[in-house]
Amino acid sequence: MAERTVFDGEAAERVVTELRESYNSGKTRSYEWRENQLKNMLKLVCENEEVMVQTVNSDLHKPEFEAFAHEIALLKGSCKLALKELRRWMAPEKVKSSITVFPSSAAIVPEPFGVVLIISAWNYPFLLSLDPVVGAIAAGNAVVLKPSEISPRTSSLMAKLLEKYLDTSAVKVVEGAVPETNALLEQKWDKIFYTGNGRVGRIVMAAAAKHLTPVVLELGGKSPVVVDSDINLQVASRRIIAGKWGCNNGQACIAPDYIITTKEFAPKLVECMRQELENFYGKNPLETKDLSRIVNANHFDRLTRLLDDDKISGKIVHGGEKDKSKLQIAPTLLLDVPRDSLIMTEEIFGPLLPILTVDKVEDSFDIVNSGTKPLAAYLFTNNKKLKERFVACISAGGVAINETALHLTISTLPFGGVGESGMGAYHGKFSFDAFSHKKAVLYRSFAGDAPMRYPPYTKGKLRILKALLGGGILGLIRALLGWS
Repeated sequence: MAERTVFDGEAAERVVTELRESYNSGKTRSYEWRENQLKNMLKLVCENEEVMVQTVNSDLHKPEFEAFAHEIALLKGSCKLALKELRRWMAPEKVKSSITVFPSSAAIVPEPFGVVLIISAWNYPFLLSLDPVVGAIAAGNAVVLKPSEISPRTSSLMAKLLEKYLDTSAVKVVEGAVPETNALLEQKWDKIFYTGNGRVGRIVMAAAAKHLTPVVLELGGKSPVVVDSDINLQVASRRIIAGKWGCNNGQACIAPDYIITTKEFAPKLVECMRQELENFYGKNPLETKDLSRIVNANHFDRLTRLLDDDKISGKIVHGGEKDKSKLQIAPTLLLDVPRDSLIMTEEIFGPLLPILTVDKVEDSFDIVNSGTKPLAAYLFTNNKKLKERFVACISAGGVAINETALHLTISTLPFGGVGESGMGAYHGKFSFDAFSHKKAVLYRSFAGDAPMRYPPYTKGKLRILKALLGGGILGLIRALLGWS
């Protein structure tokens, strides 16, 4: 058996040097190169759809429906949109100039950052890896992709497919775990895009700070669901279930993390959710093929510790079954969970859903705002004023009213966090913008050179300057005529 090649700091430096030479040649800046790579990316997804779905299933036991809807379809959409809009995205944006530099014109010119590093996550391994790559290529960058080692089969497949379909002198995949990631982070990049948790996000940001490298951090947090009583309860329950367990069995950054509802309404909500969970996953959800498994034993043990906390003993009102041999945990509802319990102090990232109760639904705002800013916040209500207040008062990466998770699929909306849930955004044109520097450009001819800007400075010149900057036509005329 051949020894595995060590990827250390020297190897990482060679990769960056090669990519920088390729970028400096100018080829990634051309429309033709970008278009060709995007077409090849779309071809990659279309021609390998079946094996990609199978590979995600082997890593995560992810249902084919979810793998197609949440990864394949969204990736195809990203590629098609970028191909359709690329010329418009690349075009300089003309902006107004100023009378102080008349005659002139001005424009904002998008230019690629250069050589960028994308570190992706395991829970949506193809989407969270290749969607940022689409944006980086569209913007004209050279790219290193570091997939997550926690989903090893998809990581291996991505390395093979990108080598086959894309220009390897400008797009490379580096596989591995912590040592390889550290070796990459030691290098100087022009931008780093990281998807994952806040702990590693801080490490990425600290490494980037050494080179003043800008970062996009796509993190997570405890995304709340506030449920009012004046709603279609069945529809709300189904949408919460779809956003929680229908998104990789809760292992998604935008999955509902906890529910807040009133004490009076909680029993009705629990009963309806019980019924719908049984309708979707049967009486024995550990046997269903429609739920992803927990990704590995470490995460299984972490979730078990949350359930074993003394403070939530007896709080389980539905589910709780688990099978470590299969890495399966059933959809679990917990009612009246203390806010100082373990399950309420860290992101759950799994199939457990605590329910907190309040006297009136408006009290939920203080609970949400007392924590860190989440990646997503959800509200179910028909009350117009409550909707307006929620949007105005709850700071989150994104908000959805009477829905969960689907705002991620809207290409005209930015997807990203705020505060501890991340910084920067992508999707659609926001992906292009994330990997582009907006360069300010001023154009002037040699005509219209004003002597007043040059020494010697006189009171008359100062009077005209003040009139110009004051913006009043009458004041300017008075200054030109020498009137004070």
